[in-house]
Formats: sequence, C-alpha cells, structure tokens
Amino acid sequence: MKRICFVLTALAAAAAIGLTGCGTTERVPLAEEPFSVDLSLLPQVRNSAPFTRQWDDLIIPFPAGMFDEIDFRAFTRVTIRADYFDADGNLVEPDNDLAMVVLVYDLDRNFGDSPDGVSPGPNSPLRQLHIGGEWGSIHTERGSMMRLIREPAAIVFHNMSTLVRYIEVTEITFHNR
Repeated sequence: MKRICFVLTALAAAAAIGLTGCGTTERVPLAEEPFSVDLSLLPQVRNSAPFTRQWDDLIIPFPAGMFDEIDFRAFTRVTIRADYFDADGNLVEPDNDLAMVVLVYDLDRNFGDSPDGVSPGPNSPLRQLHIGGEWGSIHTERGSMMRLIREPAAIVFHNMSTLVRYIEVTEITFHNR
C-alpha cells in the first residue's frame, strides 16, 4: 500500500511540475491576433525570370528588422497562398503537385535539411507540399501547424511541375490557433 501511495504521489508531483511550467521550457503566450506579412515590404513576391526546370526556387528573404516586434513562438499555424503562371503568363489552376513552400531560419545553411526531403528540419521548420491542391491545407483557412523557435529569415517556393514558370505569393498569415 505504501508503495502505491508513493507512486501516486510521484506521478501527481510530476504532473504538477508539467502543468506549472517548471523546468527549462519557457512558456510563450499565444498571439492575440493573426499576423499577416505586409507583402509590399518584401523585396519580391514573384520570380522575375521564368523557371527553366522542375524544382527551381523562388527565394524571398525577409528584410532585416521586419519582425523585430514579433515573437514567432506565439504562433502555432500559418496560411500561405500563391498563384501560379505558365510560360505565357496565364494563370494555372491550383492543383496538388504544382508547388512546395519552405520557411527557413538561415539562408546560409542548407534548407533542404530534413531526412526525407519533405518533413521539417533544423533549418526548415515548415515544409509543405501541395499549395493550392486538395491534398494540402496550408492554403486553407485551417492553415498548417508549425512550431517556430524564432523568426524566419526567408520563405522559399519550389515549382514541383514544369508547367509552373512563375509563382506569385498572395498571402502569408501566422495564426495562434
């Protein structure tokens, strides 16, 4: 009986520590409102030269100081939307295998750093396929779950299809739930 009481007391103490946030994990309050990136502040939102092959990159660095007042640890999901265009500049209907998006912390490090090339990695906390297609959720109101430990340095788009020659970002919004 004493052994059971000891085990239950230890479990209750561990649960209390976990609920009060003791330890090295800092609790970050949720963001009050969604944060939409002002696309007009970005150096570009569309590639100027057409992609020439599959898996070409559109790398959009976030300007230094753009997020000085934002604690990205407070956000738990993101909505990213983009339009796709063919070689003639015609809009391509969104579909599953047209584009992939990656948020990166450091452009000087490898942002294809996940073991399988699809999952998030140490320098790429968000990697999502199927922007605009029915298989993906990042472009929907629901968005995509993520966990950022600091502000991202850039957003990178890859064309997954040679049909896509231009990608134009239309929305980047971080949400708290």
